[in-house]
Amino acid sequence: MKLFFLTLAFGLITISSLFAQQEFIIDTSKSELLWKGFYLFQFSGHEGFVKIKSGQITKTNNKLSGGSFVIDMNTIANTDGGYSEGLVSHLKNEDFFDVKKHPDAKLKITKVEYESATSARVFADLTIKGITEDIEFQANMDPKNKFDVTARFKIDRTRWGITFNYLKDGAISDAMEFEVGLVLK
Repeated sequence: MKLFFLTLAFGLITISSLFAQQEFIIDTSKSELLWKGFYLFQFSGHEGFVKIKSGQITKTNNKLSGGSFVIDMNTIANTDGGYSEGLVSHLKNEDFFDVKKHPDAKLKITKVEYESATSARVFADLTIKGITEDIEFQANMDPKNKFDVTARFKIDRTRWGITFNYLKDGAISDAMEFEVGLVLK
């Protein structure tokens, strides 16, 4: 009889731990990563998207607790107008992302601190051009939104060795903005 209760207790603990932590695959066909770059002394810039190649999000007790995703830098696109082909080629070369040598960028969540039931401060390692730097940003989990997780943040591109600056017509800001919308399977 003792053996039965020990087996039952172990089974319940195992089942509860399975439900406590779950891993979700990122649906790359429905998720999006938008980027924006700015001129320093002008009210303009460029924007576009880059595709997420793969990734997963971990939830513990139904709350975001970790995860990572890979960004396919070969898919970078410009969506703001006539500069598209030339600008994309420039973004892919050594001046910016050096996509031939570094076809992937990566983000790995290292820590999550909840501020409310749907909002958290996320700490992560971001790898671009083979350089890993820590970042932090606000993430939101809104069940009414089309995305399961959203985040918007800026980085200083020079921390990742992206130092190109064109001074003839206008300096490029070191700040780059990202908007991420993840759909989980």
